[in-house]
Amino acid sequence: MQPAKSYAQVSKQNISTSEVIKIKEAFSSINAKKINQINNIVKSTPKAKPHIQMTTKGPSRKHVIIPMSNDNIIKFMKNLLTHIVNINRTLRNSKSEILVDFICSNPLGIMVVTNKVSLQSDLQIIEHYVKNSNDINTLQVEVPHLPQSKLYLKIIGIPFFLHGNFQDWLTSDNVKTIIKQNQIFNNITLAFKLWVIKVSLKSNMSIVWFDIWDVQSNSRAKSLINCFFNIGRYIPTIRNANINSRVPQCKNCWKWDHSTFLCRIQGSKCVKCNRPYKSENHCEFRWCYKNNKKTNSLCLETKKGKSCPYIFKCSNCQDDHQADSNQRPFWRHKFNREWHQKKYVEIHENRIKLIHSVRNENLHQ
Repeated sequence: MQPAKSYAQVSKQNISTSEVIKIKEAFSSINAKKINQINNIVKSTPKAKPHIQMTTKGPSRKHVIIPMSNDNIIKFMKNLLTHIVNINRTLRNSKSEILVDFICSNPLGIMVVTNKVSLQSDLQIIEHYVKNSNDINTLQVEVPHLPQSKLYLKIIGIPFFLHGNFQDWLTSDNVKTIIKQNQIFNNITLAFKLWVIKVSLKSNMSIVWFDIWDVQSNSRAKSLINCFFNIGRYIPTIRNANINSRVPQCKNCWKWDHSTFLCRIQGSKCVKCNRPYKSENHCEFRWCYKNNKKTNSLCLETKKGKSCPYIFKCSNCQDDHQADSNQRPFWRHKFNREWHQKKYVEIHENRIKLIHSVRNENLHQ
């Protein structure tokens, strides 16, 4: 047995004499070993709370999504309990380990939640049962599939000008045809349209951003990343891209470099005229819909339901166009965050110069 520690031995450790005295005064009948334990408890850092991975963000791999029409959803959800029992019976008869826990409706169809990840044979059994159910239109029921995730990729090393012609630049349609002709893009489904961005003003190369649908194990994206393919004499490469690679545009104030949730202004602004109301109410509140008697405007009324023919005002560069116009430099450089920062600094400096010039004119007058 280990000999008991004295108070002097305890005080030579990581505990001071004053702390030993305080603990002894508080607990008179305590020994040296207990004093050491109390000191370790007081001085020890609290343990971090365990991080719980939430499963409510989206469907997991245990979900089976069956897209169908709204009429089929309503008819199928009426006898929900009988459908669950019958599906489980057919799965047991086929000696499958999958069991259906519950079924819920989805805006696109129904979602079958199972106890394990379903195999392709299990998906076929569930599809066969759903299509053979009573009062179900089989033509409006699609093939069941597991949840998919969106992956963000980019292609680098691709020329911006095709065939050396400076008037014939690369478009998204050209990249689509190139993707269809390459075998590495087989079984790849695009989730959004392609974006072709020039690397810089003086460069003749471009970056192509594209999103694909992938299973939650990301096997399709892993087969594409760091792969090479030929475009004429060029050999571009596929790389992984960040989710928030583009510069966001606020849908509240219509300025760039911050999202709608981080907007600090109260209320909303119009995308067309930068006035303090929503864009859908532009013709209702703007003088182009109702002639304002207080102003001497000779503009004709814009009838309700028709597009406004008058000049707009951008909230970013103060030019005569909408704030979300895709023909302006802010839109074309939405993947270049440095360009946006430099542009906002230039706009801020020009506003300061304008204010100083107006003040100097007023002082001279």
